[in-house]
Parts: sequence; C-alpha cells; structure tokens
Amino acid sequence: MRKAISIFLTVLLTAGCMNLSDPYKDNLNTLKVTASYPEGYASFVREGVKVTAEDIGNGYIREAVTDGQGVATLTLPNGIYRVALSDRSGTAVFNGASDKVLVSGQDVSIILPLIYSKAGTMVIKEVYSSGCSKYPQEGTYQSDKYFIVHNNDSETAYLDSLCFGILFPWNSTSSNPWSDNPEFLQETIPLGQAIWQFGGTGKTFPLAPGADAVVAINGAIDHTLQYPLSVNLNFPECFVCYSPLFPNPIYHPAPGDRIQADHILTLVDKEGQANANLMSVSSPTLVLFRSQGKTIQEWVATEGFIRQAPGSTERVFLIPADWIIDGMEVFDGSSTSNNKRLSTKVDAGYVALSETFKGHSLHRNVDAEASAEKGFEVLMDTNNSTIDFYERETQSLHK
Repeated sequence: MRKAISIFLTVLLTAGCMNLSDPYKDNLNTLKVTASYPEGYASFVREGVKVTAEDIGNGYIREAVTDGQGVATLTLPNGIYRVALSDRSGTAVFNGASDKVLVSGQDVSIILPLIYSKAGTMVIKEVYSSGCSKYPQEGTYQSDKYFIVHNNDSETAYLDSLCFGILFPWNSTSSNPWSDNPEFLQETIPLGQAIWQFGGTGKTFPLAPGADAVVAINGAIDHTLQYPLSVNLNFPECFVCYSPLFPNPIYHPAPGDRIQADHILTLVDKEGQANANLMSVSSPTLVLFRSQGKTIQEWVATEGFIRQAPGSTERVFLIPADWIIDGMEVFDGSSTSNNKRLSTKVDAGYVALSETFKGHSLHRNVDAEASAEKGFEVLMDTNNSTIDFYERETQSLHK
C-alpha cells in the first residue's frame, strides 16, 4: 500500500513539474527587431525602449528592450505576431507597428519604421460606451455613453471649434475596407455618420491645465434615477450631442434641466438614415480634431470630402490625419479577430474592453512623475492606447 502511494505521489509531482515547464521550449525562434527612426531623428536612438510581440491567435505577449543601436531580440514560439514599439522624448513621440509578422521554424529579422507625432495638448481621458445593467430591473442599458476631454498642457486650452467623430467601421471585429491600402490610412481618417463640433467664438470655453470636459454622446440626463449603476450626466458643465436629426428619444432624450443651451454641440453634418448617434458598445474608436485652412463646414461642402466606403453603402468623412489632436482605438476583448482602424501616426496600439454592460470604462493612465513636476494632473500620452489606457471596473462619473 505504501509503495502504491509512493508511486502515485511520484507521478503527481512529475505531472506538476511538467505543467510548470515552458510548453514552447522545443519550438522557440529568435525575432530581431531594429527600430528605424524617421529621417532627422537618428539621435533619438537609445537603449531600453520596450518592444512587444503579441500572438494574434491567443493574445500571448512577450517583451524585450532595445540595445544602444535600437535593436531588440525576442525569443518566440511559432505564431503570427503584432510587433510594436513606442518611444517618447519630451513632446516628440515615435511609434511603430507591424501586423502579421510570421515566426515559424526559423529566426526572423525585421526593420520597424517609426512614425513621428507630437503629444497633444488636449487628450481623451475616458471613454464609456459599454453600457451597464438595469439592476434592480432586468436587462441592459446603453443610452448613457460619454467621453471626457482633458487639458494635458500647462497653458489654458479652448474647446471652441474642436470637433470629434467616430471611425468607420464601427466595430474592431468588422473587416476594414481600407486594410489593403495602408498608405491611405496613414494620411486619412474615415469617420462614419456624423461630425460634432463645440461652439464658441474662440475663447468661450476655456479648459484650465489639468481640467476636464464631459461630453454626453447620448442623453444628458440623470440616468441613475432609473438605473442606479449608470451615471448622472445632467449638470451645467456637461456638453451633449443633441440634434433633431437624431429623433430617437431612447438614445437622445431632451437634455436635462441643468444643461446649458450653449453646451449643446453642433451637428456639422450627418450621413445615412440612422435615427440615433452610432457608437460601438464593444469597440469604438474616437478622434478629436480641428480643421485647417477652412472651417469644418466649408470642408464638408468640398467635393471629395465625403465618399462611399469601399464595398459598403456607408458614406464617410475623410479627415486628414494631420488634423487629429488625439485619438484612441478599442478592441473587443472577447474576440481574437480584431482589426486595426487607426493609423500608427494617431494610435499605434489599442486598449481592449473585456466585458460589455458591466459599467466598465476605458480610462487614461496618470503620468505620476509629470503630474508631480507640473502640479496638476498630467495623463500618459504616447499615442499608443496599449500604454496610455486601462479598463476601469466602474465609470469615473459613477457615484
């Protein structure tokens, strides 16, 4: 009997050790990544910059850092990877990403071109679109979407004439009609359905350093009166997307009694027949921008500014990437079939939303060192949502 127990324990311990071992130890390859900084920025090459490789099939991530020549070496099992790097020096941001890098049965070397961009003055602080439970009633609720704009600069910023829109396709799991034209996506941002704009005459809506502005995508009402797990968006500082062209009263009820008339945003233009402002519950992609050279109203009237998306009946607004002040991309965390929509120039990564209808929001990380130095809340801004954002268990406006 003792011998049988001894054999059983030996087998059990052996199995336990096997489970702790690396399942890929016999199928590992070396991926060498060389960061290629843009012309004129060779002096920015440095050691210690993190490079990530994410297995597209299972989300498995490995990391390495660059040496003094800007080269990082990763040891990877066979797979198809998304390789990304993000670097920043002052306001200069460098991002690079390469999708579908095949590592299979041999070592691989790639050169990763980096794209220069500048950290924004105003950034998207939080996006809440995932909805919540109707508890104590049954069902789910999604007419309480909002996002927050934050002034990340030491100087007062102004919301006047700032525009925002939501990318098409709406969901990250949809096929991207421009995926075979990466050059187009580096220079152009296709927005679906609507462009919204803050009013004002230039300095009507100041935003102090570290201050926030809340924008209700749907109803600027106190949603908690009926659904306690939701949020109260009926307060004087809240801005709201509201127009008779979106007559659906479930998604666009009349603004609450505390909403100021000049805080109702202007609907610059609307395409399509939808009666409500569309925003994905699981994977929205949002951008802030200002038009250049002409007013946004003049641009909308320009021939070629609005086009039909390839293979779709959807008509989209083609925004130059140089107009973008900030953007963030969301992936559906329940899927392994996500497609990038924003270019590396705007957002080199993404933040995953793991669950819908749980009151979760996507919130920007605080840059603790910069906040301590400047004396107000400074948020991370690497133009890479994988680094900049995290998923909150509850909306920041939930009380």
